[in-house]
Amino acid sequence: MKPAIVFLDDGGVLHDNERRAAEWRRLIGEYLTPRLGGTPDAWGEANRIAFADQWARYEDWSAEHALDDEYVDFFMLAEENSRWLTDMCREVGIAPPVGAKCVALAAATQRYVRSRVDSAFTDAGPAVRALTSAGFVLATASGETSAELDSYLVAMDVRTCFSGRLYGPDLVRAHKASPRYYERILYDTATSPSDAIFVDDNPKAIGWAAEAGARTVHVRRHGDPAHGADHTISNLFELVDLLQT
Repeated sequence: MKPAIVFLDDGGVLHDNERRAAEWRRLIGEYLTPRLGGTPDAWGEANRIAFADQWARYEDWSAEHALDDEYVDFFMLAEENSRWLTDMCREVGIAPPVGAKCVALAAATQRYVRSRVDSAFTDAGPAVRALTSAGFVLATASGETSAELDSYLVAMDVRTCFSGRLYGPDLVRAHKASPRYYERILYDTATSPSDAIFVDDNPKAIGWAAEAGARTVHVRRHGDPAHGADHTISNLFELVDLLQT
């Protein structure tokens, strides 16, 4: 049965996370060097270290807050933005800006990077366009916010292939760490679980979507197949074939 909506994850499905990390390092160096000094390579290495520390904090924080009724974007917390930039400055050996100036520069750096990242898988853009041409309704189901997704899809030149809202946990006020995230997306789109397909590279996400009653497709570019996925594919061209047959 043709799904009413195909929900696509971003990182690992549309974008290569390793390439995106390298792009972040490159673009951060490009942006901060003329503003704070140092070298692009030094800023890139500083970001690698600072982000690894920040991600560890995020994993601890998200495990604690996954079922909170009110969603909070960890990466937009003022203290986190300040710490991220301050940690990078420390690694480069440059005095960081302080207070509101630090928060503002961190936010400006992130906006600069997101609008310029080039890390889409080679199959992603053509497959998305092929799905749209075939009449499938596409949406997102990602751990990134709707604003981030908009930037990344615009950069891919496929934003118009996605109708309606870009889900993001910010739009359903739930972290992507439980079936509730998927239940709220289905409710918000007035979609029956049996009429939806969620496409993700994360086996945990596949499990949460399945618990919400939806059909699932695991994109296994690396690693083992997700236990319980309805289908497993290795790239998005296979998704086009799968949905058309």
